[in-house]
Amino acid sequence: MSDRLAVRKTYKLYVNGAFPRSESGRTYEVTDARGAFLANAAHASRKDARDAVVAARGAFGKWSGTTAYNRGQVLYRVAEVMEGRHAQFCEEVAAGEGLSAGRARAVVDAAVDRWVWYAGWTDKLAAVLGSANPVAGPYFDFSLPEPTGVVAVLAPQRSSLLGLVSVLAPVLAGGNTAVVVTSRERPLPAITLGEVLATSDVPGGVVNLLTGDAGEIGPWLAEHDDVDAIDLTGAPAGRALELERLAAGSIKRVLRPPAEEPDWTADPGTGRMTRFLETKTVWHPIGL
Repeated sequence: MSDRLAVRKTYKLYVNGAFPRSESGRTYEVTDARGAFLANAAHASRKDARDAVVAARGAFGKWSGTTAYNRGQVLYRVAEVMEGRHAQFCEEVAAGEGLSAGRARAVVDAAVDRWVWYAGWTDKLAAVLGSANPVAGPYFDFSLPEPTGVVAVLAPQRSSLLGLVSVLAPVLAGGNTAVVVTSRERPLPAITLGEVLATSDVPGGVVNLLTGDAGEIGPWLAEHDDVDAIDLTGAPAGRALELERLAAGSIKRVLRPPAEEPDWTADPGTGRMTRFLETKTVWHPIGL
């Protein structure tokens, strides 16, 4: 019998490319679907949320300025690294969501494939959404999609990995940066995803993952003046209208939560990407 001590994993936040503990020092217990203890996770505070927004804003210029082709390569790299940690994701998804090993493998496969799908869209958005507009005058007139900015995402509470990827990847594909509040009861796949992002080519600050209570963190992000849009998919029941009102104070784009949990295995379409894109129209005189 080995007398070696087990190396227990500490589950932290993922902010600005690093893994800090919550500045408040708070943690909470994470259990599996049967109620057995799994780990202690950091409970993000208001200052953690502010730090995440600062990091996302700082990373926005570089990420939005990266060519669409290169953004696609980075997202594809995330899929590659996730594939290498497939077994760990399967274990965490099965424990948190109470799935069989086979169903957990299918969920992880779909999450990896979702990154690949959005990676393929990055350099096609301009062709699909942009246009050359006919005008009455000696001008060229072009309309082009541009990212909105910093997007706060309240991730789905039930689907801890596939749902998370399905709301995060489209935000990044369009050139936005993200502050994500993960599933409270099932945060472990999200934290492992943070480790994947840190070792993939995703610049620090582009994605920031906060574990804790969306009902507590959500209002802070909704009213934050430097957040440009908010996805309320994982908003607590009965709180969406309150969050939408807070977001109106700084005229944020708001993606309202669905009436019921979506089927995350379905074809995602382009709707989530287009919700966080602006259209810029450029006029240029002909001959100059």
